[in-house]
Amino acid sequence: MERHTDMRSLDGERALFWSLPALILSWVLVFLFFPGFFPPLPPTMSADEVAAFYRDPANQPLIRYSLIVFNWFGIGVIVLLTLLVMQIRRMAHRTPILAYCYLGCATAGPVLFFVADLFWLLAAFRPERDPQLTLLFHDLAWITFTSPVCFLIGQCVFLALAIFLDRQPQPVFPRWVAHFNLAVAVAIAPAAFSVTTLEGPLAWDGALSFWLRNAAIGLWLVVMTLVLGRNVLRERSAMEAAA
Repeated sequence: MERHTDMRSLDGERALFWSLPALILSWVLVFLFFPGFFPPLPPTMSADEVAAFYRDPANQPLIRYSLIVFNWFGIGVIVLLTLLVMQIRRMAHRTPILAYCYLGCATAGPVLFFVADLFWLLAAFRPERDPQLTLLFHDLAWITFTSPVCFLIGQCVFLALAIFLDRQPQPVFPRWVAHFNLAVAVAIAPAAFSVTTLEGPLAWDGALSFWLRNAAIGLWLVVMTLVLGRNVLRERSAMEAAA
């Protein structure tokens, strides 16, 4: 009975895993179709310039529909992070505290994407409103999207610690995955300072806060999906061999 339950659990994880390519695709689509990302709108834009961006008839459908896709990205992130929590629980630790710490970060991180998405949609919902109000929603969206990286850093650090402390003969993840997550944490950390400047590499459109941060997140999505896929298939094969 226990083995049958474990097999059903693995089947559920495998079903969730195959939704992850859609997660990566949604991240790519948002960056391709949201007109504010290529190039990213600078924080130095005036209220009238920002209002004109949202009032442009060519931009309005692209903004709204790309951000609807961004909502689904937030759901997909929850799937990925939950699968990672399950992997941490299979590691050889004396305490489940690292899995709970990772889960705490995982529940808060996707909310930031939802909130940023909401502010962009509010800015586009009534483009005829006072430009100062549109600028306010625009700033809220960009700062919420860019600056609060602490939960993302926490996820990477807790996962790296869990991997380093996994003392099984065949660890759940190879140690290079821990080093990779620490490198991603370092890469996204400068974005926390995007609230301190309107220009330069730390501004929300800068080389560190925008390009490096988002490239690191995109690379993390791809690498962790591939690593998870290997684990899910390996665990299923081991269960079938034992049966």
